[in-house]
Amino acid sequence: MNPKTGFKRLPNLENHKCFGCSPSNPSGLQMEFYNQGESVFSWVTVPDHLCGWHNLAHGGAISAILDEIMGRTAVYILNKLIMTKTMTVDFLKPVLIGKEMKAEGRVFEHKNDREALIEGFIYDDKEKLCAKAMGNFALFTPDVLLEKGIMDRDLINDLKRLFST
Repeated sequence: MNPKTGFKRLPNLENHKCFGCSPSNPSGLQMEFYNQGESVFSWVTVPDHLCGWHNLAHGGAISAILDEIMGRTAVYILNKLIMTKTMTVDFLKPVLIGKEMKAEGRVFEHKNDREALIEGFIYDDKEKLCAKAMGNFALFTPDVLLEKGIMDRDLINDLKRLFST
């Protein structure tokens, strides 16, 4: 059975080099995202070059997956762009390289138009919780990022397409 059955695949941009989600970054995680209800999901396999000890995923790779799934949750559930303010990670069980895992993000608290708490989870192939995170995120509209000079008009227009799906 396909684990993605019943999930809506979310669009992604092709023209960037993001470590977490770019399909064109050969050293990255190349995460794809799916939505079901109030959660955003990704099925990802940590590649060998991101190992810690022997066959274990490096904690930095696990943290990157959690940051990415929480960020995408803000984009698709709250319809905002984000910057991570703080993030805490609890490593509960070893994550193995080369094995597919499921990441999930959910909005914990939408404080106001400028800030939200998002939670992230990583489950192994047996649905056992391996890591969890809580992130405090600054929320932005694309126009604010343009006004502050953080992004150019072309990127802003590309990102706005993500909101229209």
